[in-house]
Amino acid sequence: MLSAGSATLLATLTVIQVASTGESGLMEIAVGWWLIAVLVGGWLGRRHAATPPIARLLADARMQTSLPEMRPGLTLLNRLWPLLFSTLGAAILGVFLPQVAAVAAGFAIIWALAWRRQDAAVAAIEERDGFRFYIDKTPPLSPIRLVRTRGLAVG
Repeated sequence: MLSAGSATLLATLTVIQVASTGESGLMEIAVGWWLIAVLVGGWLGRRHAATPPIARLLADARMQTSLPEMRPGLTLLNRLWPLLFSTLGAAILGVFLPQVAAVAAGFAIIWALAWRRQDAAVAAIEERDGFRFYIDKTPPLSPIRLVRTRGLAVG
């Protein structure tokens, strides 16, 4: 959702900048790139199963008997700082060079569509196996790790 929001922000910035400068050629190229990005992202995110990296991450999750410390805001910032920096950087540059915001919006579209079904794949595994997965506390530059706890399986 945040990647889609990033794409929307950058696309809106591009449209505003192009409207103020009157560069219709840039807008045509940007819309063409965004359509290509939708096709690429849709193709990459077409699977209903977890992608191999996510499946490996779930398989490598260490078992823990208690719930980990819940800090959703810090976890989001810790894991999504590249999206924040790339969006802010492209938005700032997009004020002066709308092409930058247009290209970045396309990549954000691809990212959002490519990952759109991964949460459903994880939820299906949680329901099937009766476990719950939580993001483990890790430094921002280290790979993500998961903790697996016993869920309340009904059945």
